[in-house]
Amino acid sequence: MKKLFNIAPIFTIFMCLFIISGCSNNTISNSSQKYMQITDSLGRTVDVPVNASKFACVGPGCLRLYCYVADTKQLVGVENFEVTTETNGKPYMMANPQLKSYPIIGFGGPGNTPDAERLIKSGADVIFTMYNYQVSDVDELQEKTGIPVIALSYGVNEVFDPALNNSLLIIGKVTGSEERANEIVNYINGIKEDLDKRTSSIPDDKRPAVYFGADSYGGELGITSTTGNYSLFNAVHAKNVVDQIGIHEYVVLDKEKILEMNPGIIFLDAGGLGIVKEDYDKNPGYYAQLSAFKNNHVYLLLPYNYYYTNIEIGLANAYYIGKVLYPDQFSDIDPAKKFDEITTKMLGKALYQENAERYGPYGTVSF
Repeated sequence: MKKLFNIAPIFTIFMCLFIISGCSNNTISNSSQKYMQITDSLGRTVDVPVNASKFACVGPGCLRLYCYVADTKQLVGVENFEVTTETNGKPYMMANPQLKSYPIIGFGGPGNTPDAERLIKSGADVIFTMYNYQVSDVDELQEKTGIPVIALSYGVNEVFDPALNNSLLIIGKVTGSEERANEIVNYINGIKEDLDKRTSSIPDDKRPAVYFGADSYGGELGITSTTGNYSLFNAVHAKNVVDQIGIHEYVVLDKEKILEMNPGIIFLDAGGLGIVKEDYDKNPGYYAQLSAFKNNHVYLLLPYNYYYTNIEIGLANAYYIGKVLYPDQFSDIDPAKKFDEITTKMLGKALYQENAERYGPYGTVSF
């Protein structure tokens, strides 16, 4: 009888080679994933997938920067703080109301750590964070989630700061929105140059002494809350009375010190205006001693420090300050229209009316 050829061993060998080949192809596919190295605002080098398409923003001010540059449709969710706190004071939420219906990726808000578990479940390819400026904490979040984490920064000058520009460019590169990021950075720089061109050559004796009160940088406070080396005053070369007494940072002054300085013009942050009015009603005699109050030279600025800095409102406020201090140099500027131009450019929507209805319009303050 003819012996049949046993094909079992050959079949077994073939299957093993097939399986090995399949595993090898998967390995090649995984190893061929392209990454780019990003140096974040903390100086950390982070490997980020070139084709990243799903993003998360955690921490104060992070979502705002993303909204200036990238597509909100690529967000996997938002933090609860963005949804539950009032939209007023956050133009990026006014311009993007759909964000309130996005999945929740953590609690958010000052003092709350990112929710690693929710971030993992979100499926984000990259996490942007403004939560903590300690390298160890950002590294820990990356280790817990297994997701690249990129730290961002506004810098120290609130509105006009290289660190802010760098953060916008980082977001643009990671999200594939480089053209838009460059457009926004150039727009901000162009405003800075325009303000400087209008005001840098004004003689010192033509610059009135000014003061910024009710500064909401430290929360809603009264007239004694102010800032030296104030970026918006610096942008229009204003004579800040706080600088002149050697203070170059945020501070809460003694009320008597304001009387000593007696600025001719006072700008008040609308966020703290209610506190100033309450104090005025209790102590009208104090305010009657201030020249700015006696001469009706107290002006409203729309609040731009809410869950960090609203850059677009800061830019609009700078033009309004220039208009008040140097009307000839800003004769072509309508502050309300300029506000709408800036918010439309940066957020895609004219937002002056909505902000003015909530906080009051640009103009003098009645007491």
